[in-house]
Amino acid sequence: MSYISDLKLKNILIVGAGTTGKSLARYLESIGANFAVIDEKSANLAGIEVINELPDDETFQLAIVSPGWRKDHAIIESLYAKGVEVISELDFAWMLKTELSPDQKWLALTGTNGKTTSIQMLESILIAAGLSGIACGNVGTTVIEAVTGDNKFEILALELSSFQIAWSTLPEYEAVSILNIAEDHIDWHGSFGEYADAKFKLLSQSKIAVLNLNDPEVILRSAGWNGRKIFFGLDTPQSGEIGLVEELIIDRAFVNTADAAEVIAELSDINPAVPHNVSNAMAAAGLALAIGIAHPLIKSGIANFKIDNHRLQSILIKDGIAWVNDSKATNPHAASAALLSHLSNIWIAGGLAKGAKMDDLILRTSSRIKAAIIIGKDGEVIAKALSKHAPDVPIHKISSTTGAQDLMDQVVACATKLATAGDTVLLAPACASMDQFSSYAERGNFFANSVSRLVGK
Repeated sequence: MSYISDLKLKNILIVGAGTTGKSLARYLESIGANFAVIDEKSANLAGIEVINELPDDETFQLAIVSPGWRKDHAIIESLYAKGVEVISELDFAWMLKTELSPDQKWLALTGTNGKTTSIQMLESILIAAGLSGIACGNVGTTVIEAVTGDNKFEILALELSSFQIAWSTLPEYEAVSILNIAEDHIDWHGSFGEYADAKFKLLSQSKIAVLNLNDPEVILRSAGWNGRKIFFGLDTPQSGEIGLVEELIIDRAFVNTADAAEVIAELSDINPAVPHNVSNAMAAAGLALAIGIAHPLIKSGIANFKIDNHRLQSILIKDGIAWVNDSKATNPHAASAALLSHLSNIWIAGGLAKGAKMDDLILRTSSRIKAAIIIGKDGEVIAKALSKHAPDVPIHKISSTTGAQDLMDQVVACATKLATAGDTVLLAPACASMDQFSSYAERGNFFANSVSRLVGK
């Protein structure tokens, strides 16, 4: 009996009624499977009832878990105790893939920052190469949709979060990449070590890894892995590496001889060509090279790529002042990269810190911070780090009781008084957004709206 046929005979529980849960429900409904959906929060799933507690009178043979649910959650532990088979959405999609699209290749990429940009660059390269591929996973389309949809993709480019990797064991990737590792999601994993271990678990599911030579944690934690390591970095590449020679990204890893070198792209192909985005392009190129895509096609894909909004998005340049939206900088590592991309910043920061400390961020970037505008629940964590490590940086704390847009109006009004020609007003919060906004996108949109109305008029 096939895996899909067997599903129709089981009573299945979908754990989580968010984006992934909705995709799972649509698929199981399409094959006529018997299922229920559970979530702690009330949810509307297009006519499907969402339960909040495990029923005593119902037996499940399979539970499919959305990313973000901890393994020690009471519902998960209860399922294990009842002997229910518990599987992640990623592993479930892999099982379906083996039956629906056995020749489909999976590439995976993770890291604390730059995941979405890198995986979308890879998607652009796949398109330039004439391949049927899609970026999915932690960005855009869910993996289950990519596997079960009408379009039978040749290649899936998967952006994976630490949650997804921690839950997954089954996929066998053609190649994987780890961009960087820095403190994030400590509230979920419990410690930096557990978070990093989840990321590096990805190496156990591939024989080729494309790794960042400029990230000490990546170098340290990949040292014991015995697969083929392709390092990329911002210096002149050695044999077996991808690197930078003047204005050119050079491949010395996927070439015929140790002395050979091929041009992958020019820095002018990358927009913006700031250091961390050049690293993103190298990671995407490395994954593309791992499946045999030619250098000129990679160059074309990188040049065609346009970065998402909310990632170093230029909103306005007026009177010599640049207004930049990097609302997607939801942790200290991302905020550091954004601050170091400009010489003099009026820095807008704060939100939910997710257990992260801010000391290293301030120590590394204090020379680039002219003034700080602090918002959000954990803004005081940033303010204390500034007071300790950069006491000369003026701190302005903004709060509002009349809504998120009013908050941003006040922030922009404050920044207008502080900024002079040559400054960048930078929204790079180093924190998640959900204390005051529905998402980082809403936060960035409100910032852009305030800038447009109050500054650009």
